[in-house]
Amino acid sequence: MKNRKKATFTFLSEDAMELPINIVVMLVVGMVALAALVAIIPPPTKNMSVYIDSSGASATTNVPMNDGNAVIVDSATAQNPFYVRVTLSATDTDGNPVRDASVVLRGLGGVATNTTGNDGRTVLITNPAMVSLGPNQNEGTMDLSISANGFYDYEKEDAVLIVRTP
Repeated sequence: MKNRKKATFTFLSEDAMELPINIVVMLVVGMVALAALVAIIPPPTKNMSVYIDSSGASATTNVPMNDGNAVIVDSATAQNPFYVRVTLSATDTDGNPVRDASVVLRGLGGVATNTTGNDGRTVLITNPAMVSLGPNQNEGTMDLSISANGFYDYEKEDAVLIVRTP
């Protein structure tokens, strides 16, 4: 006969209940800690107002500017890639400048990025001159997006209108 060991089962041991209780306690403590961390993160609470002061386009970096967001490009300039320059200002709802906001203008093959200064203003110039209108395209648009800490992101499709003149 083989030597057999006796197996003993413990059904009423207090040690068997300790592990599930520890897991539940750790889960509750972890949830409280996570809730505390989420509560610390400040949500964006302000909207921003954005105004395009002036815009323009040229074959060189010396861009003549016009008030507003409409850019007029003559046919000679539109035949090749050209520069687009936009000046804008960003303020909160109380009229205070939005500082250090990341600003991106993109469209028609060109991109311009910058940050706003202490006065909430910035100048965007596409570099290199990659903005272009197709041979049969008489107009196009560029999109604007701005993000800043403590503010909702601002996104405006078709923020700048570029029109070719004959």
